[in-house]
Amino acid sequence: MPFKILTVCTGNICRSPSAEVILRDHLAAAGLGDLVEVDSAGTADYHIGEPPSDPAMRLGAQRGYDLSPLRARQITAADFDAFDLILVMDRGHLDRLSALQPAGAKASVRLFLDLMPPAGAKGAGAEVADPYYGGDADYAAMFDVIEAAVPSWIAHLQGSLRGPA
Repeated sequence: MPFKILTVCTGNICRSPSAEVILRDHLAAAGLGDLVEVDSAGTADYHIGEPPSDPAMRLGAQRGYDLSPLRARQITAADFDAFDLILVMDRGHLDRLSALQPAGAKASVRLFLDLMPPAGAKGAGAEVADPYYGGDADYAAMFDVIEAAVPSWIAHLQGSLRGPA
């Protein structure tokens, strides 16, 4: 069975679908595509069934990421058992999911930037800023920080899924 990761933001149209696609693409490039499945969801029902935001799709495409097949969905109680790791974009999501997580559920819930290298612009415990009410520069910054965090998750998963080299 593959290891399953769920990325979560508020409406599932900016941060979490971008993180889903970036993480999936980088996992495939690292040879982990068959070992890890990635999906995304939102904590709110604002955009269920909608595609990612236009800026996310446009700026993602400029970086080689195709977000167009994705559609927003809301996280469910079943996700806490269906996924091994849930990566949230900010502390508000962390608090919300901690309150929603059923007792005994298998998923570990962590901030997406928890493994960010100390030399990174953010550092562990930092948040991925919501670009929704901003412009292209805010979306570019979102992509930059997600792309900066992904190699640490890849290294972490390589160690835990494949064992020591």
